[in-house]
Amino acid sequence: MKSLCVLSVAVVIFLYRFLFIPLLLLALPYYGLRMLRRGGYGKGFSQRFGFFPHLPATAPGKQRIWLQAVSVGEVLAIGPLINALQKNHDMEIVLTTTTSTGFAEARKRYPEIALAIGIFPLDFWFFSALAWGRIRPDAVILTESELWPEHLHRARKKGVPAFLVNARVSDKSFARYGKCRPLAQWLLSQLVHIYAASQQDQQRLLELGATPERTVATGSIKLDVDLGPKPESAERAALREALGFTTDTGDNCFVLVGASTWPGEEAALLTTQRALIEAGVDCRLLLVPRHAERAHEIVRLLEGQDLPWHQRSTGETPANGLRIHLADTTGELATLLHAADLAFVGKSLLPNQGGQTPIEAAGTGIPVLMGPEMKNFKAVVAALLRNGAACTVKDAADLSGQSLKLANDPEALSAMGAAGRAWHERNRGSSQRIAESIRVDLQHSDDAAD
Repeated sequence: MKSLCVLSVAVVIFLYRFLFIPLLLLALPYYGLRMLRRGGYGKGFSQRFGFFPHLPATAPGKQRIWLQAVSVGEVLAIGPLINALQKNHDMEIVLTTTTSTGFAEARKRYPEIALAIGIFPLDFWFFSALAWGRIRPDAVILTESELWPEHLHRARKKGVPAFLVNARVSDKSFARYGKCRPLAQWLLSQLVHIYAASQQDQQRLLELGATPERTVATGSIKLDVDLGPKPESAERAALREALGFTTDTGDNCFVLVGASTWPGEEAALLTTQRALIEAGVDCRLLLVPRHAERAHEIVRLLEGQDLPWHQRSTGETPANGLRIHLADTTGELATLLHAADLAFVGKSLLPNQGGQTPIEAAGTGIPVLMGPEMKNFKAVVAALLRNGAACTVKDAADLSGQSLKLANDPEALSAMGAAGRAWHERNRGSSQRIAESIRVDLQHSDDAAD
């Protein structure tokens, strides 16, 4: 391609294929250890090498979409997009994911609406070719920041349109791609349309070489996930009771949730809970770690303090009187948030960096606290701060101080929660816009083929 100067398509693919295996071998100890810790990777393991089940020919009058969603977060987010794509019942969805938890969640949520659910193959030419021969898609959709060279090259070679939805470019990715702009430009040029999660992401994609007429900011599809109506007081009380957060007197307690926490943040939340209790606030702590396999290290923390606690994965919750509930399960955060008065969003206190999404908490109407390291969600964070739905804390001590301040100010809590729900409602609809755009592109593709 002329725009790549000395880099041609053939050279890019040759180098990628040549380097893939040695790089895979170097990364194997890290990823192998992570797979062992998380477990569940035995299911569908052969599909990682391209041995996807043979699928029947695409039904007459339909188009087959291969949709790849990496992990649990993406699997949850793509629900509204799948529904929008299947509105006219003329598309077959083949859904793949990368992680064992994402695979399990996909099988739980979409068995009735997906033609097949499986594991995305390693992006090596033989594995990719094998999977492509068995899936035979009419279009492929990738999510967020997944730009697999072999996968995209095969799509272009077969004349299959490829789309990137909810496209995000983190600070780290932007810096990395910036060092090799020709490669970034080549990857982006393989896409028919790029739907950026924010205007900042759109601008970064354009700076990396994306074509302006193919790159649009549609907003985050995560805003379209149905979080359900705000529960009535009786429903909320029932959920708290199910978590063991009841009181002897029947008075309301104050529930602080650690949403998608990372190492070090559970300890900060335990310190915050202790500070609130010492100040006279009946604070209950709901811990929802980002990775359930970290439960053993969190259990060690809980065993080192004297408040009664329960680990969700071990069985039925005690009847009442709990002060801490460790929700070491997957896919329940959206439901559990309804029990909370205040949420701290994880991966945001040093040494953690990047941040987890605050969208679920804000959209549920829960006031949000987060650390300063929220680089992965700059646009969302800025909007929440601007609308008064969230506050940033500098460190663990500030987390304790801000939590105590809000726990003693129910009017401020209520106003922040209402602001979050209003912001969420105003910004929904990107899934529908993306689905309509993809339909137009596929129609044009069919017309060109005719």
